[in-house]
Amino acid sequence: MTNVILTDLDGVIRIWSPEIHLKAERAIGLPEGAILGTAFSDDLLPLVITGQISDDEWRRRIADLLSQDFPNTNAERAVELWSASPGEVDTEVLGILRACRKKAKLVLISNATSRLPSDLQRLGIAEDFDYIINSSEVGFAKPDPNIYFAALNTVEATPEQALFIDDNAGHVAAATRLGIAGYTYAGTDALRQKLNHLRLL
Repeated sequence: MTNVILTDLDGVIRIWSPEIHLKAERAIGLPEGAILGTAFSDDLLPLVITGQISDDEWRRRIADLLSQDFPNTNAERAVELWSASPGEVDTEVLGILRACRKKAKLVLISNATSRLPSDLQRLGIAEDFDYIINSSEVGFAKPDPNIYFAALNTVEATPEQALFIDDNAGHVAAATRLGIAGYTYAGTDALRQKLNHLRLL
């Protein structure tokens, strides 16, 4: 019986408008995609989402790298503008998951930086989860099996008791290999149908 929901944040509950980085790039004269291309590079992103560097250090390094690549721009200001928003909440998804808390524990499991707690407070959703598993705190990021085990251990559940929701099919596949039921998020209607089928709504 499923009585634990492990849910991703970004792409499921939190929405990031592309206008956030595009406006920052336009304001400073950076080419489109420069910020995200640097921020989410294979050299930089793993460091911050596994807690090897802080969110502040990550953003400082992004600005430094952009300054090297585009020396005639104010890269520090661009990163500041990009960093100002905590994103937006998909209130429909949140409402669905809130309703499930009557029958299941709701656990956030996110590849996130050390800024996650303040973001959740700013978004007004910090109290919507029974537990929060932040990759930068546990030191492992999805799809590493250790982050899923950290979530299960925290909630004292077996893989068979859990459902994992993520918009990244690779992360879902990693969970299913551990015996956790996985669901790749693709919209609210299908999510509601899935949770109804499991009698969690």
